[in-house]
Amino acid sequence: MIRMGVAGLGKMGISHLAIANTHPDVEVAAVCDTHGYVTDVLGKHTPTRCYARYEEMLSAEKLDAVILATPSKLHAPMVAAALQRGLHVFCEKPFVLDVNDGEHLIELADNAQLVTQVGYHFRFVAAFAEAARIVQAGALGTIHHARVEAYGPVVLRPNGSTWRSARSEGGGALYDYACHAIDLINLFMGPPSAVTGVVMNSIFSRDVEDEIYCSFGFPNGAAGQLAVNWSDESHRKMSTRVSLWGSNGRITADRQECQIYLRQASPAVPELTTGWNVRYTTELTDAVWFYLRGEEYSARLDYFVQSIRAGRTNGQNTFRSALETDRVVRMIVQQPAAPNAGGSAKPRAGILARVRQ
Repeated sequence: MIRMGVAGLGKMGISHLAIANTHPDVEVAAVCDTHGYVTDVLGKHTPTRCYARYEEMLSAEKLDAVILATPSKLHAPMVAAALQRGLHVFCEKPFVLDVNDGEHLIELADNAQLVTQVGYHFRFVAAFAEAARIVQAGALGTIHHARVEAYGPVVLRPNGSTWRSARSEGGGALYDYACHAIDLINLFMGPPSAVTGVVMNSIFSRDVEDEIYCSFGFPNGAAGQLAVNWSDESHRKMSTRVSLWGSNGRITADRQECQIYLRQASPAVPELTTGWNVRYTTELTDAVWFYLRGEEYSARLDYFVQSIRAGRTNGQNTFRSALETDRVVRMIVQQPAAPNAGGSAKPRAGILARVRQ
């Protein structure tokens, strides 16, 4: 039985707690959060031990692993504290706000041979996984263009904010939405080698950007585009899509389905025919023991558990993989700011200071 602690009991932390509590190979030994209301309720109605301070939980409990679902600015010190105690770590995305912190944490984890995973759940959505399999099999031939989009209704009014829309704590749409899209691009294409044409605009937020657009260049000569807007109320919830064009066709994947067009059938994927093919998430998804918000959330936690059991330190969504996403984010914010609609460039010194090399 793997004894876990959960730090951070907001929306994602509660979801992690619910899923982990039902896993047959996991015992949630303790949780911690600075807000006493949630821990008081859990302490009253469940046998889970509750703490207000993370360090106190780590010192008092005999744990094998921790799940961190705290604000992004806290990730680096909390991950370091866990690794230094020999604990495997699942950390919510984004991994870190400073690439230098990420490099240090990777070194700590590697030296201790600990399992690490970052919460990019789209890699566990069956339609995206199927699209990646088809692309990596070479069925589309040489990929020459890719586009990834993420839209949703997070910030829809100018007043009020959360830690996610504070530059020093969450990083706004760039870190909350765009990092998911960048992680998918990295999965399909490998990390881009160049970023150009960056546009970052605030629509309602005071401290961060609500939309991000840019172009990517890849080492093999392929081009790409990123389009992200978390102030788009035409979407009921986050909607993410990846499209790739190759010499033998194209592929588009989102949460619901994977659409493939092949100019010629490929022996690498004999189940697909010339012309249009559609694979639905429902037919591609393996059953999970517990469903909450989406089967991918259970699937990624089970992957973490199985990695611990197998001693697998080089699996999906490791710290090293997640840091590649953080590096691309750094490339985006280090590009010169594009003029806004009024013709003046928006300063981004706050971000630049945070992600400097």
